[in-house]
Amino acid sequence: MGKTLKRSAAFTALARALAAGARGGPSLGARLAALPRMIRATARGEYDGGLRLAMMTAAAVYVVSPVDVVPELLLTVLGLVDDVVMVTWLAGSVLSETERFLEWEARRSSVIPGHVTL
Repeated sequence: MGKTLKRSAAFTALARALAAGARGGPSLGARLAALPRMIRATARGEYDGGLRLAMMTAAAVYVVSPVDVVPELLLTVLGLVDDVVMVTWLAGSVLSETERFLEWEARRSSVIPGHVTL
């Protein structure tokens, strides 16, 4: 569960997630609805998605930041390629991580809290 998202894994997750709705996997709506719960669980230290959430946040900030305007001004169409790659990676990462979170949430709900006595 401690795997970090690599670029190819994010792109694969994006393709799988787009096809998953038709095959009975979590829908896009369910994945997006899981985002606030995932952020809360990570902030509480219950879920181990801190680094992945930080990387996704950094990618989102990069795409909307004014610093990103410089490549577009200088390289025109080629400057947009980095945005396309970043947005695609971000979408795949969000979809992959929300799927991972939903699986974690399902496993967690099947555990009965209590104490073990010998």
